[in-house]
Amino acid sequence: MTALKGACLIRSQCADRGGFIWTALLVTAAIVLTAEAAQGQSPPTILFQDAFDNAAFASRGWYDSTGGTLSTAQKYTGTSSLECRFTSGATVCSGGTPGRHLFAETDSVYISYYVKHSANWVGSGKPYHPHMFNFLTNLEGSYAGPAYTHLTAYVEQNAGVPMFLIQDGMNIDETRVGQDLTGVTESRAVAGCNGDSDGHGNGECYLAGPGMHWNGKSWSAGHVYFGDVPGSSTYKGDWHLIEAYFKLNSITSGKGVQDGIVRYWYDGQLIIDHANVVFRTGAQPALKFNQLLYSPYIGDGSPVDQTFWIDGLTIATGRPNPPPTPPLGAAPRAPTNVRIR
Repeated sequence: MTALKGACLIRSQCADRGGFIWTALLVTAAIVLTAEAAQGQSPPTILFQDAFDNAAFASRGWYDSTGGTLSTAQKYTGTSSLECRFTSGATVCSGGTPGRHLFAETDSVYISYYVKHSANWVGSGKPYHPHMFNFLTNLEGSYAGPAYTHLTAYVEQNAGVPMFLIQDGMNIDETRVGQDLTGVTESRAVAGCNGDSDGHGNGECYLAGPGMHWNGKSWSAGHVYFGDVPGSSTYKGDWHLIEAYFKLNSITSGKGVQDGIVRYWYDGQLIIDHANVVFRTGAQPALKFNQLLYSPYIGDGSPVDQTFWIDGLTIATGRPNPPPTPPLGAAPRAPTNVRIR
């Protein structure tokens, strides 16, 4: 019943980010679930949540890491947030991360969290990275790396621009790299190297070793939503609510259908929306999401000593109704084209 963390009965009550907000959330959740049940609707299933109020990560299902730094100085709800500090030149968070969390297999996955960046945040300083949240599938092992899989879905931002990315390098037909196999076979990759499966482009295709290619395909908001100007509605140094949703495409008559979904909300505003995506082909009809990997990563090393904080994480099968409440003062906004420096 804590599925709607961040939603308040009365907006002004959101100013209390301690214990009272949880009481409001429980009542709100009960009202929503009761209403949906009465209408015969199945509400989204909450797969897991973390308020990051203590460092007992393993007790909450996290594994593959013993790290994870909490900050009591920077928090949105509760007593602390999860801190990721990149020291200059570092590729990973200085205090480690909670790592991975398994969840029930699902065709669709939703994530929401609150995020804040240090005033000097510049990310990677490159047109790629940092990686943040990765979703892996039931076709991978419990400790699989994200870059070379049957499907990895990424939620992140580069140079202040929100993005989705996918990779499915294990599906590449290495004997026909560079050929369009979309009308030839379902035994192919959808994120690059074997053609454009859904009209969203061929994706990237590059050598990762002798006879081995990796790939990647992305969807971008196209504008900066984590900018430099204090007081602006898109200032990176304020708390913002991020929500993202992936739904795998269906398989009909043994073929992948162009009906997969990617959506991204920024402070409640839908800024990425595609409902004609192909994530999987008919060769893998049983592929489903079942793992979150939280592993912020800057491959070339952080250009400066910089930090971001995460709070109020929710993983579910769909977007709650009502959805989480954006931070106080947040409202639908026009994007800024000012790049992060």
